[in-house]
Amino acid sequence: MMQQYKADLHIHTALSPCADLGMSPTVIVQTAKARGLSLIGIADHNSTLNALVVKRLAEKEGIVVLTGVEVTTVEEVHCLAFFEREQQLLDFQQYLEEKILRIANPDGQLGDQPVVDTEENIVAMIPYWLTAALQSGISAIQRKVFALNGIFIPAHINRPANGLFAQLGFIPPDLQFDALEFTGQTTAQAVRAAYHLGPELPLISNSDAHFPEHIGASHSVFYMNDCSFAEIHKALR
Repeated sequence: MMQQYKADLHIHTALSPCADLGMSPTVIVQTAKARGLSLIGIADHNSTLNALVVKRLAEKEGIVVLTGVEVTTVEEVHCLAFFEREQQLLDFQQYLEEKILRIANPDGQLGDQPVVDTEENIVAMIPYWLTAALQSGISAIQRKVFALNGIFIPAHINRPANGLFAQLGFIPPDLQFDALEFTGQTTAQAVRAAYHLGPELPLISNSDAHFPEHIGASHSVFYMNDCSFAEIHKALR
């Protein structure tokens, strides 16, 4: 029997240099619970290192977490990538570390980037700026995500910067994806009309939360048999 799951698949932790330091794993989980979210996605800029911590805390509250990342492509397009298994996540983290343009971030001048444990102790500070672009194009990154059986979603396509249309002006003909994301106070119908998107292209709405008060402000409702990765993947497509 189909059930409804309220989902926000684009949430940053304090690891993202542009996110509020109050975006700790505990705050994210408790805020998601208070807002009635059943499913959340953790997508820090070019790093997966806080995602599993949020997942472990969320499991205790009955919230499902998609563990992943918000990638910046060489074209400066932001895209979400999520993975089912921890090894897939670790493999993609290695890919990120190999491909990112390393811009120094001394003393957090470009934003603090703390990696934390489940007790919210800081275990590392990333020394290079995480919002820098990877030295790989969007299609190459998408192929890497799919090779790891992940979910790939171009992010906030309706924004004037770092969205697919803002940066490229079109959808590359070889690009495959599971959905397109829009954000803000708009509707799927308005986004389809603005970018001439047919009804066959799945759209989802997420918050892109960088502050606790934004978690769940924009969200989607998934209708699924259960909240497994396979069902989420099927629902997106």
